[in-house]
Amino acid sequence: MRKKFYMSILILFLVAIFLILGNFIYKISMKNRIDLEDVYLKNKSGNYTILVEVHNKRLKLIDRENESVIKAYPIATGKPSSPTPLGTFKIIEKAQWGEGFGTRWLGLNVPWGKYGIHGTNRPDSIGGNLSAGCIRMRNRDVEELYSLVGHNTIVTIVNGLYGPFGQGFRELKPGDRGSDVLEVQKRLQQKGYYEGSLDGIYGEVMKAALIKFIKDNNLPLTDRITDEIYNKLDIILME
Repeated sequence: MRKKFYMSILILFLVAIFLILGNFIYKISMKNRIDLEDVYLKNKSGNYTILVEVHNKRLKLIDRENESVIKAYPIATGKPSSPTPLGTFKIIEKAQWGEGFGTRWLGLNVPWGKYGIHGTNRPDSIGGNLSAGCIRMRNRDVEELYSLVGHNTIVTIVNGLYGPFGQGFRELKPGDRGSDVLEVQKRLQQKGYYEGSLDGIYGEVMKAALIKFIKDNNLPLTDRITDEIYNKLDIILME
């Protein structure tokens, strides 16, 4: 009887050892798997681009090799009075910021202002048009994105069907800024009228170039860029 008791104790002890070792081995294998996946993602960071869909309030990390979406995150974007810049840019700054900018900052080379992707201390703002033009993310999301992308990562920001023109043409006036202003500058430059900086800012040099173009094409004198002037500049909306 005593022998059976000791055998039972021994069996229970061996089973416990087996379960403990099995659990330990499983944890080690899962850690190695996660580490390998993380290294894989980081090693491929040079193949990633970021697509920001302002209209959908989504930021997508895309693997250019196979055009697959690796990650997708909800975001907040700019208010109507301070819209998020549209166009294609690069990450030129990476920093660990604080306060209203959350825990991470990814700065973009937008020529007409300081814009970037950052965290927020207002997670309730995610999904809205509430920023001064930057792209807001939850802190845990921006921390993950920060670890996966490097300097010079391409960031394309769209808002609708028409690329730099978003939902369509807007009437531009002196002082306006944006990717649509930049496109007009490029077209005026191509036609030999604009010699200023391609900075997306409608300033005096651009105004002078526009007025000369208007006079040469016998259009009504104005400092506004209307549908008629877009058409004369051969700028058309393309999906």
